[in-house]
Amino acid sequence: MKARQLWFTDAYKIEVQEHVLPALESDQLLVKTHCSAISAGTEMLVYRGQLPYDIALDATIGALQQTQSYPLQYGYACVGEIEEVGGNICETWLGKRVFAFQPHASHFVSTPENVIILPNGIEFEAAVFLANMETAVNLVLDGKPILGEKVVVLGQGIVGLLLSSLLAKFPLSQLYAIDAIEKRRQCALQQGVNYVFSPNCVSQIAALKEALHLPVQLDATAKNAGADLIYEVSGATQALDLAIELCCFSGRIVLGSWYGSKSTLVQLGGVAHRNRITFMSSQVSTIAPELVGRWDKTRRFEVAWQMIGHVRPQSLITHKIPIEQAGTIYALLDQAPEDVLQAIFIY
Repeated sequence: MKARQLWFTDAYKIEVQEHVLPALESDQLLVKTHCSAISAGTEMLVYRGQLPYDIALDATIGALQQTQSYPLQYGYACVGEIEEVGGNICETWLGKRVFAFQPHASHFVSTPENVIILPNGIEFEAAVFLANMETAVNLVLDGKPILGEKVVVLGQGIVGLLLSSLLAKFPLSQLYAIDAIEKRRQCALQQGVNYVFSPNCVSQIAALKEALHLPVQLDATAKNAGADLIYEVSGATQALDLAIELCCFSGRIVLGSWYGSKSTLVQLGGVAHRNRITFMSSQVSTIAPELVGRWDKTRRFEVAWQMIGHVRPQSLITHKIPIEQAGTIYALLDQAPEDVLQAIFIY
């Protein structure tokens, strides 16, 4: 069996290569991919050569255990059907629709424990959002939004939009979103965000600060001033300073972005220190230690599937691209991200 595979061969260079897959072992499955989703935030780091060199691409996904070194495969949202099974696997697996944390490819070999069967009623194009919805669910678990809180989400890419759609279900006081791209801001409103703002517009940020009752001279003693909970999922390191400006006394800032090798100066000498702000990193590879007694990945996946059924995120797909045209969509994501919400490859 030959598979068409997407390879990142160098910064800003990709190829679709045809490789012969090895014969199935007795405990393996062959999956024919129907579609796979581009996770733009992370995959742009790969495309631009901005991944750190001293860390595995993912700590828990078997297909992504290698450290960053070109050429490499990437991607973690493939959906397809089981086309062939090894001798020790029951033939009832044939034809099952599955999700896998697998790099972009027309076919791939896996095992039963490394695929997730799609629930009834979940379409292929909805299922490709499982990885990002799991991340959004994890962000909610880590941030612990509370009744009546004021919450800000910095960044309305796909993870930000999914997160906003979940937060909109909470009885918050207000839910605000910030993004530089107009299309994303309008989509955020459709997901249930109360108000949206551009980080590049001084008057809009001033309006947000006024809505949050932030005084001109920040004062830790000011009551009900600032956002209780802020999520940074923009991938822009400079957004951290804005998060600090918007945060209330004893507020929480949840860092959901992976910046790769990007770095920046962050203003930690002013209100970040005096306002007793809590900074928390949220990463979907693990579950917060305080939750592991009640939560595991199986439970988190179950909730993610439920949320996919409620939110129907396939409405966010703006581009369906044959994998042979992969270079076109990566160039577009790099040069004109305002034109794309979610892109998927079709096979």
